[in-house]
Amino acid sequence: MEVKTQGKFIRISPTKARSVASKIRGMKALDAQITLQFMPQKSAKIIGKVLKTAISDAENNFLLDKKDLVVKAITVDKGPSFRRYQPAPKGMAHPIEKKTSHITIIVSGEAKIQRAKAEKPEKEVKKEEVEEVKIEKQEQFKPEMVKEQGKKQEEARGFSRFFRRKTG
Repeated sequence: MEVKTQGKFIRISPTKARSVASKIRGMKALDAQITLQFMPQKSAKIIGKVLKTAISDAENNFLLDKKDLVVKAITVDKGPSFRRYQPAPKGMAHPIEKKTSHITIIVSGEAKIQRAKAEKPEKEVKKEEVEEVKIEKQEQFKPEMVKEQGKKQEEARGFSRFFRRKTG
């Protein structure tokens, strides 16, 4: 099964990211993750984050074993560019292009045996018990009882409040 993950509008030049992407193409996913940690390039850290997302998606959403995952394909496409201007002599301006890229990683692996959903059987609670508990809770928190408890606490402290709210 294949899992596709994308990182979009990432602030790095596509040419710089492609050099790192070509080194991990075809590697096992966990080996690629370790390799990216020790690369000095900025794009290695960014691609590592996208790869980590792809691995966790495969593991949690598609029940694939992360030890068996392989980086099947990795592409770095050009995104939109931000255009800025650098002041130059004689009142001129030189254009600067801040490039972005879209990183797509496809990991593939064998599906592991589906987990049994009922590993821990949940307690079966009878409806009657639930209704009894709800009735008990409703009786405990009647507004009159709360007001009475408040007055008892004030008397126990030996003073009454200066400012009382006149709600309810």
